[in-house]
Amino acid sequence: MAQLKPGSRWTSSVCDTEVIVVKGPPDEVELTCGGVTMVAAGEEPVTGGLDGGASEGTLLGKRYVDDGDTMEVLCTKPGTGSLGADGASLQLKEAKPLPASD
Repeated sequence: MAQLKPGSRWTSSVCDTEVIVVKGPPDEVELTCGGVTMVAAGEEPVTGGLDGGASEGTLLGKRYVDDGDTMEVLCTKPGTGSLGADGASLQLKEAKPLPASD
């Protein structure tokens, strides 16, 4: 578990995925990718294999949020693992439609 501060970088231990925290939750959270805990950029990866149930992948430049919209991360390097926080998967954030310019 770690305190996710805005601007902090995290790296997957099981694939190429890298993210930057855009909006951090108030409490400590276990950020995962492919079912394995992510580590702060530059730290030694955690051992483990990619969980088959968490292999939907991540997309470059896309934002991912939790169900309560208390946390948001931006994918800076795509990979094969899916993002999660405290056992729940993070969802791709939908773009807000722009107002008509009539």
